[in-house]
Amino acid sequence: MLKWLLHKNVVLDLITTKSTIPKFNLLLLPSFSLRCCSTTTTTSPSQSQSQSESDRHPFPVSYLINDFGFSTQSALKAFNKKQVRFNTLEKPNSVITFFKSHGFSYSKICIIIRKQPWLLSLDPHKRLLPKFKFFLSKGVSSSDIVSLLTENPRILQFGLGKRIIPLFELLSRYLKTNKDVIVCLIRHSSSFSVCPCRRIVANIKLMRDFGVCDSAIERLFQTRPSIFGSNDLIKSLEEVKGSGFDPSMTIFGTALMTIWDYKFDTFKKWGWSNQTVIRVFRFHPDLLSTSIDKINLVMNFWVNQLGWDSLALIKCPLMFGYSLHKRIIPRASVLQYLLTKGLLEKNASLVKPFTYSEKLFLSKFVFRFKESDYLLKLYEDKMKLEYTEEKNNGISFYDTRLLTELARGTGKQPFWSVNVQLAVIMVSDSRKNTK
Repeated sequence: MLKWLLHKNVVLDLITTKSTIPKFNLLLLPSFSLRCCSTTTTTSPSQSQSQSESDRHPFPVSYLINDFGFSTQSALKAFNKKQVRFNTLEKPNSVITFFKSHGFSYSKICIIIRKQPWLLSLDPHKRLLPKFKFFLSKGVSSSDIVSLLTENPRILQFGLGKRIIPLFELLSRYLKTNKDVIVCLIRHSSSFSVCPCRRIVANIKLMRDFGVCDSAIERLFQTRPSIFGSNDLIKSLEEVKGSGFDPSMTIFGTALMTIWDYKFDTFKKWGWSNQTVIRVFRFHPDLLSTSIDKINLVMNFWVNQLGWDSLALIKCPLMFGYSLHKRIIPRASVLQYLLTKGLLEKNASLVKPFTYSEKLFLSKFVFRFKESDYLLKLYEDKMKLEYTEEKNNGISFYDTRLLTELARGTGKQPFWSVNVQLAVIMVSDSRKNTK
């Protein structure tokens, strides 16, 4: 009896105490007491909160979070875009089983799903198996497919008959082997996803009519297929030819890549993704004719001087065509003042005011406020005084100073670097020809 009372006291003490270290031999306790105690200590508050949050979400969202490590935000984004639609494990399990049966490890499957979560909602035998069979029939090994698709699964979104096969037949005219074509298609699927076949065909014809040789076209497909998606390729071709390159030589393609890369990489250095740059170039081809120095100047002012997000300019590529002195800087000064005073709406666009006519801009952002006299003076002072018209080969003193800062401190290329690069290409090519 005494032992039983002692056991009861010990159990009561264990339940009520705040200490996490028991001061007794657990083996002496009755089994029911151990179960009772263990139920109060296994789940931490953070774990239970996480579980309850997961339970509140739709099934696909919880599945992405728990099984593939998605953040709540990214899982909800995939669900709201209708990329994942399933209420049981049947579809996602069939997709995972399919990938495993084709040599993909679970870690590689996770990588693919994080990039393309919509795959979990489809029937793999209808949507994936025909594409895998096509790739294998063209000489690509299973191990090649695993590595290529893990890195670039986007091609699985393409229709086999409407997209993959037409592109395969088109590229086969210029690339040496079927395997080269498949590797090119998968590796550059992001570029091909925004390039309609008809535009690729049109740009190939344009290049051939311009005198570009097949070997240059082949190299462009293997390295920079996004060039074939341009709406205004003729300007780039004329720019390269104007620099002294012969279109009939393979080196012409190298020079074209150099000009394209500098503009492409310039935007990437300011935080734009590959796909974003391709999409913007596609719908705003005039951006291709914008100089690299102008792109850097606008980005530098927007990001480093104003502290604003470079991604905001994706919605307004026209910004790179506006005058830095006459439009961008004066208007930005007004907007920045209004922001600091809390006079702009919380979610107001920062780019739209730059697209307005001067009359509409002054009406909306100057004259409607009681501080209109100060705002108008600020606007006019920026127009007249801050950026003088001391030109240096068409570039103002302010521009030259910024370009120097970019070259020294930020790793961005100064405006002369592209011409130097082209000159190096020409010299190296001439040396090859004299040997």
